[in-house]
Amino acid sequence: MKGLTLFDKIWDAHTVTSIEDGPVQLYIDRHYCHEVTSPQAFNGLRNRKIKVFRPQRTFCTADHNTPTIDQDKQVKDEVSRFQLDTLKKNAEEFGLTYFGLGHEKNGIVHVVGPENGLSLPGMTIVCGDSHTSTHGAFGCVAFGIGTSEVEMTLASQCILQPKPLKMRITVDGKAAKMVAAKDIILYIISKLGTGGATGYFIEYAGETIRNMSMEERMTVCNMSIEAGARGGMIAPDEKTFEYLKGREYAPAGKDWDNAVERWKTLKSDENASFDKEIVIDAGIVEPMITYGTNPGAGMSINGNIPELAEIEDTSKTSFNKMMEYMGFVPGEKLIGKPIDYVFLGSCTNGRIEDFRTFAAFVKGRKKAQNVTAWIVPGSKKVEKVMQEEGLIEIFNSAGFEVRQPGCSACLAMNDDKIPAGKYAVSTSNRNFEGRQGPGSRTLLAGPLVAAAAAITGKVADPREFK
Repeated sequence: MKGLTLFDKIWDAHTVTSIEDGPVQLYIDRHYCHEVTSPQAFNGLRNRKIKVFRPQRTFCTADHNTPTIDQDKQVKDEVSRFQLDTLKKNAEEFGLTYFGLGHEKNGIVHVVGPENGLSLPGMTIVCGDSHTSTHGAFGCVAFGIGTSEVEMTLASQCILQPKPLKMRITVDGKAAKMVAAKDIILYIISKLGTGGATGYFIEYAGETIRNMSMEERMTVCNMSIEAGARGGMIAPDEKTFEYLKGREYAPAGKDWDNAVERWKTLKSDENASFDKEIVIDAGIVEPMITYGTNPGAGMSINGNIPELAEIEDTSKTSFNKMMEYMGFVPGEKLIGKPIDYVFLGSCTNGRIEDFRTFAAFVKGRKKAQNVTAWIVPGSKKVEKVMQEEGLIEIFNSAGFEVRQPGCSACLAMNDDKIPAGKYAVSTSNRNFEGRQGPGSRTLLAGPLVAAAAAITGKVADPREFK
């Protein structure tokens, strides 16, 4: 009998009905909601005079538009204030759980879900946000949806969705010193390109993935979308169970024991087949950084930007445009390039392990005078642990600016914008033109590369520091 992939097992178990040569009606276990993609969906319910079908399945949090300073005061920006107020009113009207500004569970939607035990193995999870793939780290089928699908989920707890193809990326070997999960996924995207996984759902497997912590796995799954994938996932294991045990919304007692037994079956069968297989040797991956205006334009920290002759003819025009926007020259190195901003945070690298890593690197050192550095926890819980562990004191002593939780400088929807023409080494997930502010120039990297840049004031290789 033909084996099933992990994706197949979850997808098929949640298929309500199928349309021949068309989409399936997929049942959704968990729906996350934030202020940007939900207002029209709630208005749609009002216009149809219907309620949320299963309100206990939807959890709302404020994150994209939230200021990261003075959260106890009225939000100054009128557009942001309106967005946040609207989400609060919608949650109250439709009886939904809401983690607003100042709430102990507030934070970036893809950080607060896992840390509260809301994202559990075997679930289908959606949110009006492309980086919903983060939750796939727990063995979930998790993906972003559009506003019309948000309304569909609120109204019926189901959506219509075509079944993606399946890809497995196996990462084996031991990662080199100072090579972290962010470097692994940036390397994968640099090889696949931003469209290399279009139409696929990725399962990450292999020794390197198994050795990652849950927070590292979330970083990998988070950026699956940047390769064009519908989502990414990792089979749950003992690390998954250990992470979830005791969290507020996770099962407890006998229910926990039963859940773990069920979750242990969530893995691809040995004879399961994938539409595409890719194998990566983690040992050849170096600390990574991007040089362009898409996440696929990445290279090792001490590498060279490609020469024009290395670029396919069909891509030469866009490559030249990218170089002009970034102010770079084909063939040059980025090492030693002065930078202006460093941002540590986002749903990609805004978890407590990221801040521990960054703090261990900068402890006893000082931030470069030419750099503005924003340290932004992904949630109130992360902020609390940072305080308890003395990380905030380390950051303050080094000259960094520690802010309050939110999406912050990942995207230009709040006050934390990178000025036009300035270079930012960012631990976020996208480096599109203007992503961090009109005219801003973004170099994506992991926490260690960002820390080295913050200390030196330029692009630097963290392996050169003792």
